[in-house]
Amino acid sequence: MPFYGLMPSVSVIIPTYNRACLLERAVRSVMEQTFHDLELIVVDDGSTDATYHLLENVRPSAIYLRHDKNLGVSAARNTGIRAASGRLIAFLDSDDQWLPEKISIQIRFFEDNPSAMICQCQEFWHRNGRRVNPRVKHLKPSGFIFEKSLALCLVSPSAVMIRKELFDKVGLFDETLPVCEDYDLWLRVAVSHPVYLIDEHLLIRHAGHGDQLSSSIFGMDRFRIRAILNLLRDSPLKEEQRLSALAELKKKCLVYGRGCLKRRRKKEGEFYLGIHDRIMGDKKTAAVSLILEETAAMAFR
Repeated sequence: MPFYGLMPSVSVIIPTYNRACLLERAVRSVMEQTFHDLELIVVDDGSTDATYHLLENVRPSAIYLRHDKNLGVSAARNTGIRAASGRLIAFLDSDDQWLPEKISIQIRFFEDNPSAMICQCQEFWHRNGRRVNPRVKHLKPSGFIFEKSLALCLVSPSAVMIRKELFDKVGLFDETLPVCEDYDLWLRVAVSHPVYLIDEHLLIRHAGHGDQLSSSIFGMDRFRIRAILNLLRDSPLKEEQRLSALAELKKKCLVYGRGCLKRRRKKEGEFYLGIHDRIMGDKKTAAVSLILEETAAMAFR
C-alpha cells in the first residue's frame, strides 16, 4: 500500500464515468507503483454504476471526488488538477494501466532535467485483449513537437507527467470539447515547451470496449479544427508556427468538408470548405483574424 504524505510529490488523477468494470485495474496499477510519495485522486464524473462501492476498499488511501452529473472528461481532469497538492501531475484513464516503475522513472527524469516541464513514456497497445502495434504516424517524437502534433495527437494523457505550474501558463483542459481535448491542450503546451519522451514502455493502453468516446462521436476532425482555430486566435505563435497551423487547418477543413458532402451534410460541408477557400485566398494576419471571428460560432458547435 503506498504511503500518501501530507505534501506528496505526485498527484495521480483518474477521471472515470460508469467504468466500474475497468476502474479496479487502473487503481491497482497505481497502488502497485514502486514510488510511494503520491496521492491518488479519483474523479467520478456522475457515474450511475457501482463505481462508488468499488472504491470503498481504497478509501481513505485515495481522494474520491464526485460530480453530481456527467460533465465530461475535461471537467473531471480539471477538478482533479484543482484539488491536487502534488508539484507533479500524472493522469491515468480508467481503462488504462501503468507498469510498476512508471512514476519512479518519470520522477528520475525530472530530477535529472530540472528545466523540463512535461514528459511522456512509450506505451503498449492492447485491443480486445490482444497486443497490437501502433502505425508509423503514431510514433512519438521528443522535444519541440508542435508542427508534428498538428496532424494528430501524439501525446497520451495516461503517459504524461507534467509540472503543475505549467497549467498556470497554458490553461486547463477545454471543457467545451467532448473529444480531442488532449490534442487541444498538448498543442498549447507544445507552442513554447518541449515535450520529452522517455523511451521506455511504462503504460498499457486498452482499446476495443464500446464506451470509448472516439468510437461514438461523429467527425472527430471538426474538434481538431476548433482547437486549431482557438490556437490561431489565442496563442502567441511564431510566424512559422502560424503558417504550419494554417496549412493544417486548410487540410483538415478540405478533407472534413468533402467528407460531409459525401454524407449529404451539405450545409456543414460547404461551411468547412468555405473556411478552406477563404484562407487560401488571403493569408494576411488581419484577414485570418476576421475569418476566425466570423467562423468561430458555427465551427465550435
